[in-house]
Amino acid sequence: MDQDVPNHHFFGRFDLNEIAHAFPETAETLLLDRYLIDEPTASTRVFRAYRATPPHYHAMSDEHLYVLRGRGTFRLGAAANVDEFAPGHLLFFRRGTVHALPSIIEGPVVFLAIDTPRREPSDIIFVDPADGLRRAYSPAELVSSVDPAVRNCGPFRFCRHGRHISCGFSLI
Repeated sequence: MDQDVPNHHFFGRFDLNEIAHAFPETAETLLLDRYLIDEPTASTRVFRAYRATPPHYHAMSDEHLYVLRGRGTFRLGAAANVDEFAPGHLLFFRRGTVHALPSIIEGPVVFLAIDTPRREPSDIIFVDPADGLRRAYSPAELVSSVDPAVRNCGPFRFCRHGRHISCGFSLI
């Protein structure tokens, strides 16, 4: 192996339990997430959902969600296709599949998400456009809308309806 190339370019090791437990108890956003891998071919992140998520879909990537913590209901496809999820469940949907998290039964709800290829933060289309942002927010506006105790939380990214603001990234 080329000694001039750092090893972290080739692999990573992550403690998912530690990451899942590090999220703050509350947030004003729908979710907080931490990217573990962010490559053009795929991205991997851990995210905590703080409230129900409205029906939406992604046009450019497939999504795999592995439930690490919590219980709730998840919609895949038609509005009638709602079922419970719990730790150990894997949810998969192809690009274009409408999905939502209608309710959180037992929190905190934390997922390991793998998007293929990498999902651009702007690749979120709400079934009801009123559920999405009504205007573009600057990174400063989004960060200022987050509870000050959460604002400087190191390796997390803040997310409001699919718009990400990078607040750091680190490998464990």
